[in-house]
Amino acid sequence: MTVNLEVAEGVGTLRLDRPPMNALDVATQDRLKELAEEATRRDDVRAVVIYGGERVFAAGADIKEMQNMDHTAMVLRARALQDSFTAVARIPKPVVAAITGYALGGGCELALCADYRIAAENAKLGQPEILLGLIPGAGGTQRLPRLVGPSKAKDLIFTGRQVRADEALAIGLVDRVVPAAEVYEQAHAWAAKLAQGPAIALRAAKESVDAGLETDIDTGLTVERNWFAGLFATEDRETGMRSFVEEGPGKARFR
Repeated sequence: MTVNLEVAEGVGTLRLDRPPMNALDVATQDRLKELAEEATRRDDVRAVVIYGGERVFAAGADIKEMQNMDHTAMVLRARALQDSFTAVARIPKPVVAAITGYALGGGCELALCADYRIAAENAKLGQPEILLGLIPGAGGTQRLPRLVGPSKAKDLIFTGRQVRADEALAIGLVDRVVPAAEVYEQAHAWAAKLAQGPAIALRAAKESVDAGLETDIDTGLTVERNWFAGLFATEDRETGMRSFVEEGPGKARFR
């Protein structure tokens, strides 16, 4: 399989496994969607890590495969391509990308689907599609400007240049830079900590932030208000407030 889902300590690792560069061909895209939906459904998966291995995250689409596709073929495929990445972005649980080596093109777009990105010191990220006479097609023109702002996104998309980890951190493309040997360990630790949290409240927080970014503030506040009130019907809310009153903050153990 080109993508695997491994679960431990409440954390599901979506592991890309298509040597040598984890090129995202059609089969890998479809498998990614299948496993993202499985991670969404499974109660034993409370948080997710996206990981490509010690050497590379994902170096982009399979160019040889795409070269043989004409306009009609891509019209039929483009939606499925986007849907596979959107399935990752819509996992209603905390998702962290553990980025080693190259995250280019579709690899960068996949990292953009995470809630948090931890990169190796030697990582390189970019959207080089323009160098092929194309634009990003798996969400890059939409998710990248929402993350780093339109001018920085246009710089990366217009030039196709690669950015090193330190620049990626400076512009907000990644959130933490660590030694390469520590990338997965730190990503798993981030996910494992959140896996112990209140699952419904975490889902509410993620959906409220994501929905708010797509609409006006009044609609966003309505989404927040409805989730906030709804959480008062959950056992986790009772547990959290009782623990706060009896033991102090940060000691609740959620089921």
